[in-house]
Amino acid sequence: VQLQASGGGLVQAGGSLRLSCAASGNISSINTMSWYRQAPGKQREWVAFITSGDIIKYADSVKGRFTISRDNAKSTVALQMRSLKPDDTAVYYCAAMVRGSNVHNYWGQGTQVTVSS
Repeated sequence: VQLQASGGGLVQAGGSLRLSCAASGNISSINTMSWYRQAPGKQREWVAFITSGDIIKYADSVKGRFTISRDNAKSTVALQMRSLKPDDTAVYYCAAMVRGSNVHNYWGQGTQVTVSS
């Protein structure tokens, strides 16, 4: 499985961005797709996940502002981010967990999101 994240950029506080993660390879093995982020000097933080059964969860820090969705036809997972804050500045990574696993087996390369105040 290969993951390619895109869509990052520079945005002002209060603005929106849409990240996308394209999966290729043995995508039928994937059960859960997640987004993580890592800000400078901080540990990687889980943001949201969506399962093959459409179970969706968000971190409290983004709940109500971010929306994760999946397009099976395009093998992509998106993260719509609204009402962005400077604290959302980070490198965002998508990750995939295959069926039968309890860890994320595959990671994308990351895309930078910078929110200016």
